[in-house]
Amino acid sequence: MTATQSPLTAHQFTMRFSSTPRGARLARRLCGHRLDAWGIPYGSDAHDVVTLVAAELCANAVRHGHVAGRDFHLLLTADAATGTVRIEVSDTRGERLPAPPSSSLSSPPADGEDGRGLLLVAALADRWGCCPRRSGGPGKTVWAQCMAPGLISPPPLP
Repeated sequence: MTATQSPLTAHQFTMRFSSTPRGARLARRLCGHRLDAWGIPYGSDAHDVVTLVAAELCANAVRHGHVAGRDFHLLLTADAATGTVRIEVSDTRGERLPAPPSSSLSSPPADGEDGRGLLLVAALADRWGCCPRRSGGPGKTVWAQCMAPGLISPPPLP
């Protein structure tokens, strides 16, 4: 490493999951495990927030972005230098884009089972949004960014 290069400060975890409720649960569990390994321990506020946001984005990919025979993709990036974690969930359904909750939509029906996921994401994440899928092919990526103090920098490359 030369003096002009910055040290590695980001952790990254990426995996494809089946577009099923079981795949979404596995993604949530692995996200929680990675956060703990990166210095954001189980039970901490940051761990709970990031895990919940990731769970909501994965559940939405399964429920609203499902295309038969296609998986969803999770990318988790933790940057120790900025103390942030970015969650990106990509699916292959590009025509169904999430809409930011507006004041008129901010109250889902009291007896309904749907409509609260993006409200939780908006309330818990510092930022969130949607963009076209970067990996080529059809679809979209829904992302969220959360503050996560306590991240440990990864060891330097040999």
